[in-house]
Order: sequence, then structure tokens, then C-alpha cells
Amino acid sequence: MEAVDGGLAQLVPDPDRARAWTLLIDGAPQSHVDLDDPAYLSFEYQRRLGHVIDLVAPPGKPVHVVHLGGGALSLARYVAATRPRSTQQVVERDTGLVQLVRRELPLDPNARIRVRSADARAGLAKVPDGWADLVISDVFSGARTPAHLTSTEFLDEVRRALKPTGTHAANLADGPPLAHLRGQIATAAARFAELALIADPAVLRGKRFGNAVLVAADQPLPLAELTRRAASDPHPARVEHGRPLIDFTGGAAPVTDAAAVASPAPPPSVFR
Repeated sequence: MEAVDGGLAQLVPDPDRARAWTLLIDGAPQSHVDLDDPAYLSFEYQRRLGHVIDLVAPPGKPVHVVHLGGGALSLARYVAATRPRSTQQVVERDTGLVQLVRRELPLDPNARIRVRSADARAGLAKVPDGWADLVISDVFSGARTPAHLTSTEFLDEVRRALKPTGTHAANLADGPPLAHLRGQIATAAARFAELALIADPAVLRGKRFGNAVLVAADQPLPLAELTRRAASDPHPARVEHGRPLIDFTGGAAPVTDAAAVASPAPPPSVFR
């Protein structure tokens, strides 16, 4: 166990894989990495983000990706493995975590991955206009998404960094009554023309706390293939889009910087 900026970090070996580990921060599972098979994604939400990565461009085509939140760099490794010659920028505020991951779970030296130690929004501001094919937001501090990464002003920065054909994907966590999730959908709808939400049906029904992946773009999304892949996962998910997704917000208002709050803390039972 090692102290990092975000708390106490621990790498726990995966008993089923020779060179694989789960990263825990203060006991909460944060990332899973298999050094022998970086295309393997263990966590449900990471698999769903992997589907977005797979569909953001033709198979194998190199892309430009910005990762807000690095963790153990699981998704950056996935992009490098499945889309060789891709260029990636990772923004991770926790310098201690970055040092731990680089030391214990080293990156492929041929991967074109730049890791910047900075606040996610400040790091995003340094990305050139129209540079990214994909911006992935997966930022948690104390298991909560910071307030300044939940607003329309934040999404304005995301749109600025994206190509006109680019996609934004965000890992969101919420539980009943799903006020945060509804607000984040409304916020994205205020800035993007096309939306889709990938989540466990029990989470969407407000039966339990969990993750949902919100996908946003100004071009049509690959809904049929996203739906097929999400439904065929080991833990099947549902894809909501169009009018049913907007109706799901229940009239929630877009979130602005002035009114933004951090996402709710998960109940202790989530990580047992």
C-alpha cells in the first residue's frame, strides 16, 4: 500500500491472470490492467467505453484521444493495443499515482501516450482546437466526479478540443433518485446534437448505485452496434437514446459552473 495524492493506493494481483492487477484507491477498485493482454477490459464500465473506442473510427485506424483521468492507464493501453499508432494525451492530477503506475505497471515504450499531471479541466484547456477524435472523461476524486467537470462550461471545452466529427464519452456514477445522472444528460443535450446512455437496467430503474457511460457527438452515433455489443457483454447493458433518453431526464436543467456540485458518494456497500 502506498500513499498517493488521492489516498492509499494498492495493487492487488488478479488470481486468474499471470501479470494482471487491480488498482485500489482507499479500498475502492479504480482500474484493472493486464500487461500481457492490454486489450482485456475487466470492469463493466471500461468495457462499455471500449465499445465506444472500437466504434469511433474504422477498426485499427489510428485516432487522437484525450483521457481526462488516468488511473492505471487501462483505456490508454487499450487504444494503443487495438489502434496502433494512435496519439493519446492523458491528464491525471494525482502525481503520486502516475509515478506508482509508471513504476509498477510500465507502459509499452512504443505507445504514443503522453501523461500530463494536471487538473482535468486545466489540462483539457491545453489541447489544441479540433485535435481529438475522442475525449473520455473518467475523473473521480474520493469516488466522486468533481463539480467543475459536470457543467456546460466544461462541455464547451470538450467541444472545442474535439474534431467536428469527434465523440465525447463520460463515465458517470449515480444511484437513486438519479438526480446527478439526469442532470448530466440534460447538460450534454444542451451542447451536443446526439446522445446515448449505456447502463445496467437496474441502475436506470434506480434500483442500485452504479456506473453509466454517456456518449455525445454532433454526428449520428453507431447506435445499433453499440446496442448489440452492450447487450452481449458478460453483464448486459441497455442503450437509451433519442426521445426516451430526453424523457428520462424528467425535465432536469443543464448544470452550469455556478450551480455545479460533485457527483454523489457511493454507499459503502458498493465496494464490498
